[in-house]
Amino acid sequence: MAEPAARLCCLGWDFSTQQVKVVAVDAAMNVFYEDSVHFDRDLPEFGTQGGVHVHQDGLTVTSPVLMWVQALDIILEKMRASGFDFSRVLALSGAGQQHGSVYWKAGARQVLTGLSPGLPLHQQLQACFSVRDCPVWMDSSTTAQCRRLEAAVGGAQALSHLTGSRAYERFTGNQIAKIYQQNPEAYALTERISLVSSFAASLFLGSYCPIDYSDGSGMNLLQIQDKVWAQACLSACAPHLEEKLGPPVPSSSVVGPVSSYYVQRYGFPPDCKVVSFTGDNPASLAGMRLEEGDIAISLGTSDTLFLWLQEPMPALEGHIFCSPVDPRHYMALLCFKNGSLMREKIRDESASCSWSKFSKALRSTEMGNCGHLGFYFDVKEITPEVIGRHRFSPENREVPAFPEDVEIRALIEGQFMAKRIHAEGLGYRVLPKTKILATGGASHNRDILQVLADVFGAPVYVIDTANSACVGSAYRAFHGLAAGTGVPFSEVVKLAPSPRLAATPSPGASQVYAGLLPRYAQLEQRILSRPQELLE
Repeated sequence: MAEPAARLCCLGWDFSTQQVKVVAVDAAMNVFYEDSVHFDRDLPEFGTQGGVHVHQDGLTVTSPVLMWVQALDIILEKMRASGFDFSRVLALSGAGQQHGSVYWKAGARQVLTGLSPGLPLHQQLQACFSVRDCPVWMDSSTTAQCRRLEAAVGGAQALSHLTGSRAYERFTGNQIAKIYQQNPEAYALTERISLVSSFAASLFLGSYCPIDYSDGSGMNLLQIQDKVWAQACLSACAPHLEEKLGPPVPSSSVVGPVSSYYVQRYGFPPDCKVVSFTGDNPASLAGMRLEEGDIAISLGTSDTLFLWLQEPMPALEGHIFCSPVDPRHYMALLCFKNGSLMREKIRDESASCSWSKFSKALRSTEMGNCGHLGFYFDVKEITPEVIGRHRFSPENREVPAFPEDVEIRALIEGQFMAKRIHAEGLGYRVLPKTKILATGGASHNRDILQVLADVFGAPVYVIDTANSACVGSAYRAFHGLAAGTGVPFSEVVKLAPSPRLAATPSPGASQVYAGLLPRYAQLEQRILSRPQELLE
């Protein structure tokens, strides 16, 4: 008897830094299967720590490409052993750690297209890579290549306007340039360069999978407006690069049916579709189901903002990527280093190490803190590039200290005002329908979320994001099946679990912060204009 249609499913994969994960999501958007392979624990023969090798210079960071291949073998065998029914998989998609790159050796395409179902992948792909240890996002060894790339296009702002970001050491174009310069023989032997995402998709496709627009935006190589490779950037990085990258494709593209290898070895249906894989951050945006005007804030060790943008304004800070779920729109990422550790320090200093006293201080002080503003950067911040603690009275005089309850509110209001100011600097605008999705440790504190709702003037929801890149990839697989019909992503995932409302803006909040936000921005500029040695 045929399985009921409700149990047909899509798979979502995540090739992250430390593990490969998979989830199965049914047509009602329920996750009913998940599994993972942890590189350090399950593949100790590769000798990684945290999934990577940190080289002697402390700057070069790589991962063995065959470790990723073998991890896929292991997880598929685990699924088969558990009785997972591959025949009900309609489509699959996935995510990869952003910026990492894989170098396929000449002749590898032939091997991919002729895989034998009797052997695991890692045995067949042993000789398919011209670079066996792939640069990953943690690498920071390409400063010289970054400066050269920016100079080639007229400076950092020009590169950001073109590609969505200024030059960053971890971005793929700069990593490719380093390999071309330091290992020209390996570069010459390379017939295709993949991102981790398109590499993983290629394993399923049995052929080279194109890079998608969204993950391609994290390379310093893609013109994000026209969605084509930027010729000036390609030329600055390495020769013949365009043919090694292949043309980029929309993120919701069905790139083909799954390879016959998986049909014969595991029982996938021959018409199972492979939907373009993307980066882990874009896949997380899909997993959190952000819509136009929404913002997601991860309140962790560092705080990260995910923004949905219609009209991006690339800047020297943050990153703008093509949206993974809507080809007309964009997403942005902003990272703030002084997140939960800073909140915990002020809790310890001003609330006797007690979150309940910390929360009481937020409840007992007024919105706007009677005009007291603070900047708290115990480690050098990314956005803006400032260090130290800076407190200002309502008259904009710098003061050495605040009362404990004022200090606590100044920290939380300051953190959220900075986020709103810098988000708006990238083109973000709060809309009447805006939702804020809060995740991470501090999202469990209702009083912190109340300040967030007040500063942004929008309701705050909480959502479980334990496997957001994986689940987002499964959602994107369903969207890929429907994308040809013009059905929007939000319609495809409407049955998915809804986030829970946690806080709504207090009456009068918009008036209070309308006055404070410009003041905060001016004071930030005042701090930035000081000589850096005074700040440190």
